[in-house]
Amino acid sequence: MNLSVTNRYEVLNWKDRIWKIGDDGKLIPKMDSNGQIILNPLTGQPEYEFLEDGTRVNAKRLNHMDDGIYMAHDIIVQLTATIRRMQIQMELDGRVPGNSGTFADTLDGSTNKIMLDKAMTYVPLAIAIGTTEFKVASVEGFTTFTQVTIYDDEHSEDVVITAVGADTIAVQALKNAYKKGAKVARSNVEIDTVNSEMGVGDWQTYNVELVEVV
Repeated sequence: MNLSVTNRYEVLNWKDRIWKIGDDGKLIPKMDSNGQIILNPLTGQPEYEFLEDGTRVNAKRLNHMDDGIYMAHDIIVQLTATIRRMQIQMELDGRVPGNSGTFADTLDGSTNKIMLDKAMTYVPLAIAIGTTEFKVASVEGFTTFTQVTIYDDEHSEDVVITAVGADTIAVQALKNAYKKGAKVARSNVEIDTVNSEMGVGDWQTYNVELVEVV
């Protein structure tokens, strides 16, 4: 955010024109040295006496006001973008564990280039409730102190990896039981590039039927 304070707006302090009022309650016409009423050369109407001339409206003063309005508008736009960035940062820091705001679009024209972490594996054996360590088909892409989602067609939960072995992953005690083949993934998002949508990845079993061809 770059709020310039070098071009401060100068207040003009406009003043009203205050007319002189005669004893009869009417405006007092201006008189020349010969006692003749002075007429306005443009309108042909009489000029009148005043106590305060007031501030004249002209292009210079109106442009000054116009510049001030534009300057204030520009500052408000910058301030709004900064506030939105702060709101996003607070939401991310408060709701997403260990993210540090690294994948946020800050909405100020500068976005972080990110890629979806597609690390995924499956469990070759069923897992019981309360399990803290289980075997996986592969540990590639998984590191300690990162969050993963484990899910099958009935349950799903997010856990933090506490240790990674040769073919095992340790986590906090699981709240659910999971079937053989359950997925373990850094993200269970499925991206539909055709419709530009993100959906939840599925888990399913397949029945394979062997048919003899004669």
